[in-house]
Amino acid sequence: MGKKEKAKERREKRLQEIQHLMTVPYSDDQRWWSKETVAVVTGGNRGIGLEICRQLAVHGLTVILTSRDPGAGLQSINVLSEVGLSLIYHQLDITVAASINQFVEWLKETYGGWDILVNNAGVNFNLGSDNSIENARKVVETNYYGTKRMIEAMIPLMKPSIVGARIVNVSSRLGRLNGRRNRISNTALREQLSDVKSLSEELIDMALSSFLQQVDDGTWASGGWPQVYTDYSVSKLAVNAYTRLMARKLSERPEHEKIFVNCYCPGWVKTALTGYAGNNTVEEGADTCVWLALLSGQPVTGKFFAERREINF
Repeated sequence: MGKKEKAKERREKRLQEIQHLMTVPYSDDQRWWSKETVAVVTGGNRGIGLEICRQLAVHGLTVILTSRDPGAGLQSINVLSEVGLSLIYHQLDITVAASINQFVEWLKETYGGWDILVNNAGVNFNLGSDNSIENARKVVETNYYGTKRMIEAMIPLMKPSIVGARIVNVSSRLGRLNGRRNRISNTALREQLSDVKSLSEELIDMALSSFLQQVDDGTWASGGWPQVYTDYSVSKLAVNAYTRLMARKLSERPEHEKIFVNCYCPGWVKTALTGYAGNNTVEEGADTCVWLALLSGQPVTGKFFAERREINF
């Protein structure tokens, strides 16, 4: 059996394990949440985001589904209501500061804060061989800067809690620093981004600025950047780095104000983002996110997960 066949066999075996774990109910001592627990999901109107909303609602939380398009968001709310689930909708465009501010004010007035934040909203336009500065900017602006703005705006509204609040950033293995495939070939930059102690927003922003400049002048292909889903991969690399940075900063918060932040890869899921060409169902893709959001016992932060297991950045 070749390497590809063995890898496929391992993946299928793990998916079978995940499918089993999804059927195992939480025990009473694991359920730290209640109906008063507020979970916010960005980009929740379709695909993985919608499934994350559905699974969280099934577990009995108050779920706020957000999307750029109110029509699409309300339609998703209606679809879930038809199967007996009650969710709340609010318009939110994470690329627009005014939209984030409006949402935060509404959240504060209506619920007083949040317990779980899932940053799922994201876009992709290229497969790697074709690229444009317009699309690259849109992808980076949405996937990284939008996520970053959302986290910064939401931190002050975290509800005090013994178990701590949770942030889950939907990311991708395509953005791994040290993956065998698709990683950036600039060794010095890779080492800088790998060092959590010296990691900074300035370094992440500098790397993105350099990438966008090379896309603009047409030299990105020879600049050592990922060759597959280039814009998406670079944006998720930045999300992963920012997750580790925020985990370090948020670890300094006092007890009852802790915020645990992690990222995860849902895998190659059959959604509009992949052209419905993935291997995993949306149920399987959303599972690790929900598992992380509801994790009880010893908290984890600053980690990267896939299929309920920690993976390397």
